[in-house]
Amino acid sequence: MLMTLDVQYEQEIRIPVRYTNVPKNAVITSNEVDTVRVVISDKGITLLGLIYGNNDKTVDIDFDNYAHSNGTGIITNADLQKIIGKILPASAKIISVKPEKLVFYYNYGEKKKVPVRIQGQVIPDPLYFITETKYSPDSVTIYASRKKLDSISVVYTEELHYENFHDTLTIETNLARLSGVKMVPNKVSVCFITDVLTEESIDNIPIVGINMPEGKVLRTFPAKVKITFVTGVKDYQSLSADDFLVVADYEEFSQSDSPKCNIYLKKSPAAISQAKLEFTQVDYLIEEQ
Repeated sequence: MLMTLDVQYEQEIRIPVRYTNVPKNAVITSNEVDTVRVVISDKGITLLGLIYGNNDKTVDIDFDNYAHSNGTGIITNADLQKIIGKILPASAKIISVKPEKLVFYYNYGEKKKVPVRIQGQVIPDPLYFITETKYSPDSVTIYASRKKLDSISVVYTEELHYENFHDTLTIETNLARLSGVKMVPNKVSVCFITDVLTEESIDNIPIVGINMPEGKVLRTFPAKVKITFVTGVKDYQSLSADDFLVVADYEEFSQSDSPKCNIYLKKSPAAISQAKLEFTQVDYLIEEQ
């Protein structure tokens, strides 16, 4: 065992990155790199100490030494090796450092609040549908350069892929990273509320004439129509005829010689889909008031 530990080996170790001497009014907006991966060569006994010992070594990046006036800082590979070499045993030889250089971004407190949206595919069981998506929080504060802040209107979650669920689904997820942008917080909770799909209908929805000249009234036969649609069981219980608007447009039928006019579903609740009118044409006459 002693002979084995005395042999020279190569091993990759991870060392956390820490920024020091950051002014109180400056915000580091980088989040791409929080550790560096260093391949070193040394005797087995030394490597064991580095891997399994109580290791509190960090790569300390002095803000004052590397921050440029354009809101960026660059630590070259040569500088990284010098910094890392100071915290390793004298016998250790650095073979490689990844990433080869560090780039950080900062600003002096410029920020704005933007909403959160999901990306990916979240598809419930075929007999269910998502009635509502809730975010907690529903918006986050982002720190970045003025140019980046102006170009960002929404931030997205990491790719989500969930299928064939039927109960309410709650997911804790990180936000997708953006180069040079710090997000506070950087993770959110997303809740998908589901309901059972059902085909239903509502009767006695009045047909309303629109764009009618003053003094003229539209009479249709029949005067009311039925609508069928797909919705959730819970949503259906709260629907009424007042949630729908069916119209006939005077500007359209006044130009036609047909005794019938077309009718259209002009307004319907967001909670329904596949809405269909019982019929799409009705007899009509125009009354003078």
